[in-house]
Amino acid sequence: MAPPRKSKVHQPLPPSRTLVLDNGACSIKAGYVAGDVVDEPRVIPNCIARDRNKKVYIASELEKCTDCSEVAFRRPVEKGYTVNWEAEKEIWEHEFFDDKAPQPCDPSETRLLLTEPSNSLPVLQTNCDQMVFEEFGFASYYRAIGPSLNSYHDVQGILRTPREPGTVAELPVEILLLIDTGYSHTTITPILQGRPIHPAIRRLDVGGKLLTNYLTRLLSLRHYDMRNETYIVNEMKEAACYISLDFKGDLERTWKGTRGERRETYHGGGGIAKDYVLPDFHTRTKGVVREFDPQQSSKARKLATESNEDVLTLRNERFTVPELLFHPSDIGIRQPGIADLVMQSLRVLPVGLWPGLLANIVVVGGSSLFSGFVERLQKEIVRLAPDECFVRVARPENPIISTWLGGANLAKHEHVEKLSVTKQEYEEYGAAWVARKFATGLATSSEIC
Repeated sequence: MAPPRKSKVHQPLPPSRTLVLDNGACSIKAGYVAGDVVDEPRVIPNCIARDRNKKVYIASELEKCTDCSEVAFRRPVEKGYTVNWEAEKEIWEHEFFDDKAPQPCDPSETRLLLTEPSNSLPVLQTNCDQMVFEEFGFASYYRAIGPSLNSYHDVQGILRTPREPGTVAELPVEILLLIDTGYSHTTITPILQGRPIHPAIRRLDVGGKLLTNYLTRLLSLRHYDMRNETYIVNEMKEAACYISLDFKGDLERTWKGTRGERRETYHGGGGIAKDYVLPDFHTRTKGVVREFDPQQSSKARKLATESNEDVLTLRNERFTVPELLFHPSDIGIRQPGIADLVMQSLRVLPVGLWPGLLANIVVVGGSSLFSGFVERLQKEIVRLAPDECFVRVARPENPIISTWLGGANLAKHEHVEKLSVTKQEYEEYGAAWVARKFATGLATSSEIC
């Protein structure tokens, strides 16, 4: 008697669209990809805020806040890792799953492509997988290391490499050195064939948050008490700070001098000093940077009672704060700067990979938007790199959404079907199998099992 024929396991159809989420510490970059149609991503504050009147704003509702003075923030991501899923769930539900959500999502018909930081703890990865499948119920899911998604860009286009017209870039790119300087930290990630080389990944615990806190401290010592005004100080940092290409020279021009000495470069601003007009949230909701006026500054004390403006004069704060990215030891952080970390990363790798990595350096993240950042980084790396290596550093047009755009390109790529895990597979094989599959990447299923 012939054995009974086994029934075929029903495989659900692949989801019709993909929700790409770059879940950063400061902001979420979110948008849908359906076939070859890519939505414009939304940049959503990844926080729950409360103003001085105890009114609560969830994520994108922060745009409705008319008085950002003394705003307190609750952030689900700390030091780059999602540690508060209670807050993150509230934010996701408000943005994607509520009846009036700005980007409505049906998780049962959607694939989720979610970013995570390099070298994340296994327990945090497991918590994330459980939330995606058990709490939200997504049909399919891929948890990708954020920096590696940038390999699904036309990197040679970003670096402006001369090419024949009509040349189509092969994705993922063969080799890339990705520097992501964001809100919580800065990472250096060498990428080969779309996969990060984990032993060579380096992390610097300096990001936008630390720079804002340091600027807050300096202003509170020199001007007004700004300790409860981190939102305003962050705007000030983004508008007025820059990376100096001649740090010692700029420091000399902004030095007040010894007691009784009158330095013209200081009193005249030295081409560096700027006035920042603080918002009063009545006539101005945003601060304004304007040219330093020495005559106005000398009369400031006399006119203080008559003027309706609160003005801060920024001098060496403009460049000493972002200088921490290159010299964190200035405030006692026992870590090397970005350029030194790049060389540390390279020393772990075979020398044969150095020319390819040094010639394909891409910087992303909000802190890379400082004026002079790319030029200074290239100058520092050229100084440290071997003479025979050609160094190229470039920044995408919009470094904040660059990782999201790479994820959108992956969502259209054939690789996404091999990389993602369905809800059915999660229920059948369990969380440990899912973790192994994500860690293995494009390996075959036999290798995973």
